[in-house]
Amino acid sequence: MRKSRYMVLGLTVFVTVAAILLFYDTLFGRRVLLSIWSQFLTAIRPIVYGAFMAYLLAPVVNFFERGLTGAPAGKARQPKHFSRAAVRAVSILLTWAVICVLFYLLASVLLPELYKSIVQLVSNVENYYRTISGWVEHLLESNPAVESWVAAQMQEYYEDITNWLKNDLLPRAQIVMVAAAGGVMTLLGFLKNLLVGIIVSVYLLATKERCAAHARKVVYSLFSPENVRWVLRGTRKADGIFSGFVRGKLLDSLIIGILCFIGCSILKFPYTPLVSVIVGVTNIIPFFGPFLGAVPSGFLILLVSPLKALYFLIFVLALQQLDGNFIGPKILGGTTGLSSLWVIIAILVGGSFFGVPGMFFGVPVCACLYSLVDFLVEARLRRRDLPLDTGAYAADLPREERPGPPPEE
Repeated sequence: MRKSRYMVLGLTVFVTVAAILLFYDTLFGRRVLLSIWSQFLTAIRPIVYGAFMAYLLAPVVNFFERGLTGAPAGKARQPKHFSRAAVRAVSILLTWAVICVLFYLLASVLLPELYKSIVQLVSNVENYYRTISGWVEHLLESNPAVESWVAAQMQEYYEDITNWLKNDLLPRAQIVMVAAAGGVMTLLGFLKNLLVGIIVSVYLLATKERCAAHARKVVYSLFSPENVRWVLRGTRKADGIFSGFVRGKLLDSLIIGILCFIGCSILKFPYTPLVSVIVGVTNIIPFFGPFLGAVPSGFLILLVSPLKALYFLIFVLALQQLDGNFIGPKILGGTTGLSSLWVIIAILVGGSFFGVPGMFFGVPVCACLYSLVDFLVEARLRRRDLPLDTGAYAADLPREERPGPPPEE
């Protein structure tokens, strides 16, 4: 008994000293812990890619499985002539075949045109600078001091943008073009993590039921039988929010990008591939995405033709109305359950901590937290026999209609 007590005391002292040393090293030392953590994240990055791809492609695999077995939506059926493993393998093969066809179309149709747009933009950047300088001189000709300051700032930004376009953007575009034209071996040199992630995703898709069983096994080992039900219920709720939002938003942005490409091609706007990619990618960001994509795209077209820039803004406005009133609700529905205010807060907080990925994933994370808080609040209200409707707590209700015991006079 005494030996066991000394063992616990020694272990407690060791853990406390180790925590103090790690805390001191993180703040004032060589930050060994942060370096190890960074190396660990780099090592598991392909696994994260694979898990994310498997999460996105799981509904497609399920769709092919239902088609091969003839099972109705939402139900599994044992195949008659083939084993379940064979059906799963064929479904995964068909899923990745569809993905490869889509990427081939992207590489053969969009990427060359996108590269031409970037080359054209780089070659015309000096002409655009002169055009903007002429606008500034015309607007500020009555105030030479302000004009001189603005001209100096524009010259500085012009040099920075030119260096970025020629030394960063254009070489990366060339690398993408070489990789797209060079086949799998060239892609292996540039996208090693992605290829390893594809292998991981195939394994996870092939064993997704077993992986889910292992996860439930861990949950049952960590929580009491009374709490397991709530943990699994919360997990299903979070999965419904994330799967509905992430998959739906990616599909919605792909549709918007394709529609933008078709519309800009018909209307013969300049930089059509580049503009379509900007609009499609920025549409992933909720609420602010359409504005983030329309402003730089409209400015690029404005440098070529102010009238076409006006037509483009009208076209993007109509496209976003179509997305907001028809395409988005059909695909996303009410997956998050957040009001516009909470969406804005989630985007701002997520973007401030994690940049663009934080702006995208901040909304489903906020929706999960909001759902958890709402569940805890309603549970406490039920225990106190209070109404769950928010309208019952309005400040302008008559005193006799307010929840809870009547106030003392």
